[in-house]
Amino acid sequence: MRYKTFCGGIFETNCYLVEAPGGSILFDAPDGACDWLVAEGLTPKLLLLTHGHFDHVPDVAKIKHRFCCQLGCHAETAPMISDPEFFRSFGFQLDIDPVEPDFLVEATPAREFLGLEMEVLEVPGHCPGSLCFYSRKDKLLVGGDVLFAGGVGRWDVPGGDGDLLFRGIREKLYPLGDDITVLPGHGPATTIGAERRENPFVR
Repeated sequence: MRYKTFCGGIFETNCYLVEAPGGSILFDAPDGACDWLVAEGLTPKLLLLTHGHFDHVPDVAKIKHRFCCQLGCHAETAPMISDPEFFRSFGFQLDIDPVEPDFLVEATPAREFLGLEMEVLEVPGHCPGSLCFYSRKDKLLVGGDVLFAGGVGRWDVPGGDGDLLFRGIREKLYPLGDDITVLPGHGPATTIGAERRENPFVR
């Protein structure tokens, strides 16, 4: 699978533009992602969100409107991008341009996105409704903020649950296979095998 990576915003958040048979799919939309797409001459046809935390969604509305692309996310992510008061209710003074998803995504063994078949795994604990997108054919997992190289997503945030996160990694991600490449929401790519052997949080 061919993909491009952009890292943006003060939290150095990754997004990934993946080539599918029917066009390009962008996973997540950190600050600066829209300008990156324009500068590189890239046109996403679909935007999928791994979760709705504010560092992953600043450019969602901008990208959707600029490229007229479809937007898909989990039902629990929808209010995070459509309600301007969502994060303020937790004490965060954050401004986002509200936008509604075109369709909702839930856990499923197989679903096609622009002709690319992916398994969708729901792994909450870092964020409610957190999704991982897995291409079995390409041995590639777009993991959001679930599993990092040498780390895991924070669970000391609203909606976080460490036990739920660790259990999801052990039961849903590690069984995928040691040779699976993980594209995380922060930091460098890793593999399931490396994290299963060495991750200090979930071994």
